Amino acid sequence: MIREILWWIFAAEAVLGALGMVLSRNPVGSLLSLVVTFFGLAAIYVLLGAFFISAIQVIVYAGAIMVLFLFVIMLLNLGHDYHADLRRGVWLVLGGLASGLIGFVLYRAVRTPSLELPSGLTSPLDELVQRQGAVGVIAAPLFRDFSVAFEVTSVLLLVAAIGAVVLAKRRV
Repeated sequence: MIREILWWIFAAEAVLGALGMVLSRNPVGSLLSLVVTFFGLAAIYVLLGAFFISAIQVIVYAGAIMVLFLFVIMLLNLGHDYHADLRRGVWLVLGGLASGLIGFVLYRAVRTPSLELPSGLTSPLDELVQRQGAVGVIAAPLFRDFSVAFEVTSVLLLVAAIGAVVLAKRRV
């Protein structure tokens, strides 16, 4: 019972943080709301027993990526000269449609009965975790099957950081 209450609290924190990130007019305020969302998600991972994913969520996303975002915001000086968006009505309609779709998916997820294994059977994932450990189960496919995507993502982040520096350098 207490886990369900905590789940609802952390889910509300994540959703409210995401709404704050989208609706904030200040880029730094949006960034801080995104950090709140990341901490809410990390807490949900802890409730699900995924401690490694929770730690990675906090260290990588709430730590390193947010510092990078804050550096780029400050470097590009995005906190000034706010101009109202001319397409505000379109964004409100799209936001309402997205909220309705998310609500429908959440309704279906709550109303659908969960699948449970018959007694005496264990999940293949549980057996893998017992043999290799949680880190091994995550690391083996990441560096064996998805190594190209992993490296392409790192190059993409590097190019984005270099592009931000080049754009900021032109204005100085």
